Amino acid sequence: MADLSVKIKQDEKSYPIIIKNEEITDLAEEILTFLKGKNYLAVISEKVEKLYGKALNIPKENKFILKDGEKEKNFKNFKKITDRALKMKLTRQDAILAIGGGVAGDLAGFVASTYMRGIDFIQVPTTLLACVDSSVGGKVAIDTDYGKNLVGAFYQPKIVFINPKFLKTLDERQFKTGLGEVVKYSFIEKSCRCEEELNLTNFLSEKSEEILSRNEKTLSKLIEICVKLKISVVEKDEKENGLRRILNFGHTYGHAIEKITKYKKYTHGEAIVEGMKFAFNLAVKRNLIDKNYKFLAEDVMKKYNFREIPQFNPEKMIELMQMDKKATQNSIVFILPTDYSAAEAFELKADEIF
Repeated sequence: MADLSVKIKQDEKSYPIIIKNEEITDLAEEILTFLKGKNYLAVISEKVEKLYGKALNIPKENKFILKDGEKEKNFKNFKKITDRALKMKLTRQDAILAIGGGVAGDLAGFVASTYMRGIDFIQVPTTLLACVDSSVGGKVAIDTDYGKNLVGAFYQPKIVFINPKFLKTLDERQFKTGLGEVVKYSFIEKSCRCEEELNLTNFLSEKSEEILSRNEKTLSKLIEICVKLKISVVEKDEKENGLRRILNFGHTYGHAIEKITKYKKYTHGEAIVEGMKFAFNLAVKRNLIDKNYKFLAEDVMKKYNFREIPQFNPEKMIELMQMDKKATQNSIVFILPTDYSAAEAFELKADEIF
């Protein structure tokens, strides 16, 4: 078990992150204890409801079952959940829970950030991607026809309950998509400015078999390392004004892959892995790193047998990357490796990329 916490100094916000490998029925008890009798609406992923609905034991009147898939993170569901909260007469003293992957967390969190100008929000991530990334740090959003996460807020949860038991039933592809973000942390570890040396790259190399076979103890440790790195970044830069940009390593090109394939062909993690490979090649081309580091990084990625993604039309990719939230009028922001486990943001013009 690991008890961590996020301290946002400028707003004096602090919240706990509990990583605990326990029975789902015990987790349900802990959540109810934390709620202290408050009224609540739980936005729960359909898959999680099917697998764990009984163990979680949330009354029908307190839950909104959300279909699975990125396409569900939309205005329509935002309205449905808000209407449901209003119908339940939830007040500012009550809470909204997200039990599921990143889609449930982002959507429920965005509702929580806007409902009554802000209501308590509790994260219960059930996918590896949500455990190591989206449940921590307070980014909440919905997608639009123009791209992902273009309408959103920074809204920190009150508490995050992480239970690796959920990962046992995660399908292989979704498990791998989470590993894509995990590997990302290994390439930016030093830039996260964490006081503790966590040596994630070594951990990923040495424990690959245990990780791939989902050893619960190893997964708990892996999640703890990633969460510590995320906390270190978020505490120093909550609203992505500087340091937090490094978390987008692999994302500029990765998001463009998701967009060009209409979010249907590749998962987020698969696209990010391809984005990281692209970033390593670009960094070698710009003499930021030597080829040996690129080969080492590729070896780490190979251990996890990520899906291969073909090349796309460069002009089309440039066009899509220019629509990225982080792009400026004249340039595209890339996070590129500069040294072992270190990365920095670079603003590049279109003709400097391919």
